[in-house]
Amino acid sequence: MGIDFGKALGVHGQALQARAERTRVIAENIANQSTPGYQARDLDFSSTLRQAMNDDQGGLSLESDEPGVLYRVPYHPTQDGNTVELGVEQAAFSQNTSDFQVSLTFVNMKLKGLAKAITGQ
Repeated sequence: MGIDFGKALGVHGQALQARAERTRVIAENIANQSTPGYQARDLDFSSTLRQAMNDDQGGLSLESDEPGVLYRVPYHPTQDGNTVELGVEQAAFSQNTSDFQVSLTFVNMKLKGLAKAITGQ
């Protein structure tokens, strides 16, 4: 009998995927800080995770037209139409990195528990 790691890890595996996708979106914003007309985006983590949990395939697939990806409203709009604010993006990136580390810690704890159960400790 094999171990279904998707069930064993629960929500944590999908949370890691959603955090990684949010990291990609925020990094894209930072990279386009000087692009005229670029609209900063962010990922709504809770709705993305909820969508992944309700998905029959159990996977996470995101495209820019899906409901989890939203546009950011700038605090100080610029004349060139770019809505990226470096301080906001850096803070979001830092918070997401911390959240990713927490999710990774949960996955590590689950895997260590499975290893102990397998070895009979």
